[in-house]
Amino acid sequence: MIALVLFGSPGSGKGTLSQYLTEWMGVPQISTGDMLRQHIKAGTAIGSSVSGRMRAGTLVSDEVVNRLVEERISEPDANKGFILDGYPRTVDQAEEMMRLAAGRKAEVVVIHLVVDYNVIISRLTGRRVCPVCGTLYNAVSRPPKTPGKCDLDGAALEVREDDREDVVRARLEEYERRTMPLIEFFRSRETRLFAVEAGNESPEQVFRSVQADLKNVFEMAGR
Repeated sequence: MIALVLFGSPGSGKGTLSQYLTEWMGVPQISTGDMLRQHIKAGTAIGSSVSGRMRAGTLVSDEVVNRLVEERISEPDANKGFILDGYPRTVDQAEEMMRLAAGRKAEVVVIHLVVDYNVIISRLTGRRVCPVCGTLYNAVSRPPKTPGKCDLDGAALEVREDDREDVVRARLEEYERRTMPLIEFFRSRETRLFAVEAGNESPEQVFRSVQADLKNVFEMAGR
């Protein structure tokens, strides 16, 4: 059983990579960002409490995020493993994640997607999302067939609040300050950690690199 952590700055490609990995591994992707946005859209108490922080590009409290993750990985589809996208983001969250994984006898494997911050800013500020189906586009790397319209349902594309340039820069500063120490945390725990260049490579190339690393892990585990 693998608890796969996709680790990287906002816009590093974690969401796209997790879609490839979910299909290949047959385990669910768990995105804390998606879960929080769903709460905001539904107007829940959690959504109301975190919406301001997400608009400002700052992190949601460890207590809230840890609870969401614990509930999600307890669902039946995560019994054979899971992919964590956007979690953990702090050392305290990492401590809790290691505890949750150990309780499920899951081996933690970390994939660190390395991307230059200038590339990140270009990616995120050019990103657009369909409010109906959630499909992501990018004005440069993945434009829709009709400018401003979703290919699937024709809905007008939107800029997410957390993809505005001022928010992106705030998110990157927060990431650098609070999340980068996780690399040293994982190394100190002797966790399997693979660094993968993900700046100029296509999503397919990044997936193939990660797939090769994971195949080695599975072979060493006798899978």
